[in-house]
Amino acid sequence: MNVLLTGGAGFIGRWVAKRLLEDGHDVWILDNLSNGSRNNIAEFAGDNHLKAFAEGDIKDTKLLEDIFQQPFDICYHLAASINVQDSIDDPAATFHNDAVGTFNILEQCRKHHTKMVFMSTCMVYDKANASSGKAIDEHHPTKPASPYAGAKIAGENMVLSYWYAYNLPTTVIRPFNTYGPFQKSSGEGGVVAIFIKRDLENQTLNIYGDGTQTRDLLYVEDCARFVVQTGYSDKANGHIINAGTGRDISVNDLAAIICPDKKRIKHVPHIHPQSEIQKLLCDYTKAKKLLDWQPEITLEKGIERTRQWIKKQM
Repeated sequence: MNVLLTGGAGFIGRWVAKRLLEDGHDVWILDNLSNGSRNNIAEFAGDNHLKAFAEGDIKDTKLLEDIFQQPFDICYHLAASINVQDSIDDPAATFHNDAVGTFNILEQCRKHHTKMVFMSTCMVYDKANASSGKAIDEHHPTKPASPYAGAKIAGENMVLSYWYAYNLPTTVIRPFNTYGPFQKSSGEGGVVAIFIKRDLENQTLNIYGDGTQTRDLLYVEDCARFVVQTGYSDKANGHIINAGTGRDISVNDLAAIICPDKKRIKHVPHIHPQSEIQKLLCDYTKAKKLLDWQPEITLEKGIERTRQWIKKQM
């Protein structure tokens, strides 16, 4: 197939590109490099199936019109502002990237009848009931506790409206906290990478708040396989689908696995406690049923692979 991948030079996008190229599809990548890097996709430069890389923005409607002159079978739309704190500091930028930019892509997909897979986030969910132990499925209540989550929900609703209004094949995917090689080890969103890097440098691991908040950590190659398989499946059209491992771990326990030296683990005040989700535990039953997908890499194996990759970068 001919595939357009937005955000393809980013952390997850890079692994999605790899999977698509391995499957023999012709791939065009669009990325403004605000989160991504050309280095992430440098190894694909000699692949004949990587047809083009365009450095550009999904808010540029003229650029999108030009790109869509090439007929695409599927658009995997991963390009987004992804930082919660940035969205709190500058909500307009996040809204225009994640909601308006998504609308721009949707309009091109509608005009050219291109299937669209929209990358949303588990951050749209309200917290799970910690005492019940019940995992979050797609019917779980949403709560936009940050402008990032609010913009993603807006994007989701537009994407699904095109399925109902225009019969455009679209799917919304909500991967849980993804980690692995090529994730940035500074800033926000990469707690596993940040902890590993700081441990390797013999530095203190800083935990926001009391560290009892839990995360369902999905290894990036499992995530990329999920993203790609969603696009391949007609059964996924019109659906919202989660991906995770069905196992959550507290940030305290995660830090202890990565850094056995308790003296180097410190709790610090949370930078945005109002947007924290206390418990994230994924129910991926729907992905298993519709896509025959399930995670393959354990947390322990994923952490070790990530550690080895970060070591090589140092």
